Amino acid sequence: MSLEAKAAKIRAVILDVDGVLTDGRIGYAGDDEVKFFDVKDGHGIKLLRRAGLRVGMFSGRGSDANLRRARELSLDFVYQNEKDKRAAFERLLAEQELEADECLYIGDDVVDIPCMRRAGIGVAVADAVPEVKEAADRTTDNRGGRGAVREVAMWLLRLQNKYDTLMARYLD
Repeated sequence: MSLEAKAAKIRAVILDVDGVLTDGRIGYAGDDEVKFFDVKDGHGIKLLRRAGLRVGMFSGRGSDANLRRARELSLDFVYQNEKDKRAAFERLLAEQELEADECLYIGDDVVDIPCMRRAGIGVAVADAVPEVKEAADRTTDNRGGRGAVREVAMWLLRLQNKYDTLMARYLD
C-alpha cells in the first residue's frame, strides 16, 4: 500500500517526547526538570486536533514538564513511565478504540521501533538513530524538538486534503 493510502487511514498521531517533542536534552534546576518544546510543533499539534485527529504522547520517563505541555496542547492521551512502549501502544489501541493502521508514530530511538513497526505509518526524526530511520516509512528533514512534528503535521494534513481548509483562516 502506498504511503498516501496509508495516510488516508490515520486517525491518531502518537509522539515520543524526549528526542521528538524536545531535542532530547534534559536539564535540572534544583529539583525541577527543564525541557524545551518547539512552539511551531505545538501549533502543528493544534492543527492536527482541529482537523479531527487525536494526538498524544508516549514517554519512557515521567515528567511534570510533559504533563504541563500536554495540558497546554489539550492532548488526547498521555502515557508516561512506559518502559515497554509496545505494551503501551496495545493499551492505547484498546482505550482509544483504534486499529494500529489508524496510527502514525513519530520516534527517534530504538525503544520506538516496535511502535513504529506496528503503526500504520512510522516516522523517524532527522536526528534519529540509524536503526529507527531504517524502520521508518518516512524521515523528517527537521530534527526532534526543532520542527519535526510540525513538518509531519503539514505533510499529513496535505495528504488527507485538510490543509487548505485549515490554512484558510490564516491565508485568506
